[in-house]
Amino acid sequence: MTQITDSIAHGELREGDRLPSERELAAQMQISRPTLREAIRVLADAGVVAVTPGPGGGMTVASEYVPREIVMRGSRMRLSEIPGVLEARRLVEPRVAQLAAARANDEDLSRLERVLEQQRLLVGRGRIAAEEDRFLQLDTRFHLAIARASGNTTVISLMRTILRRLEIARDMALHVPLVPDWTLDIHQRTLAAIGNGDLDEVDRVMDEHLAKVEQTWERETGRTLLRRTPDFLLPLQRDE
Repeated sequence: MTQITDSIAHGELREGDRLPSERELAAQMQISRPTLREAIRVLADAGVVAVTPGPGGGMTVASEYVPREIVMRGSRMRLSEIPGVLEARRLVEPRVAQLAAARANDEDLSRLERVLEQQRLLVGRGRIAAEEDRFLQLDTRFHLAIARASGNTTVISLMRTILRRLEIARDMALHVPLVPDWTLDIHQRTLAAIGNGDLDEVDRVMDEHLAKVEQTWERETGRTLLRRTPDFLLPLQRDE
């Protein structure tokens, strides 16, 4: 089920897209057909997929929004693991964003802009409190779109794992009050830096973005992050 929900939440499957047949999907996911049927039943009950029986029927994506309880379903992540998720993100994502800045093409930049525009529309409707999960899902899509712009499939897979675990971490302990205007601003600055190929600015905006989540963790849990990033992994200061 995770493979399906991730593809929908991350924008790879869109509303109306047809899923493979039950046989094909079970083979792709390497699970039994009864297990797949149970997963599809859960997704259908949540309104994420639609199932049409009979000849010519099949499974289609009914909604691009994946409810939080579906994301959390089956999670075995422990509270003590969250600092490791934040540390992994700190080590990986700024460099991924710099790689994206070096390689992004017009299609990559358009994808980032489309996600940002969807967030603007949510803010413009003035119902962020009621649509918090959708706004956060778009935040995840934005960061995955940065990974896609790197052009490296291994990096994309790695960021998928980190971002999914970050979603679970946010639900467990990072009850961050949304600051929509700040989020739109930091995303816009990130997009501009990537579009301009400005590696220093990419590093600055990513540091600001990641630090906000890290500081929230420390404030809400009363704990400091378990491990500080080693000096040799920090960006080297360029000579003046």
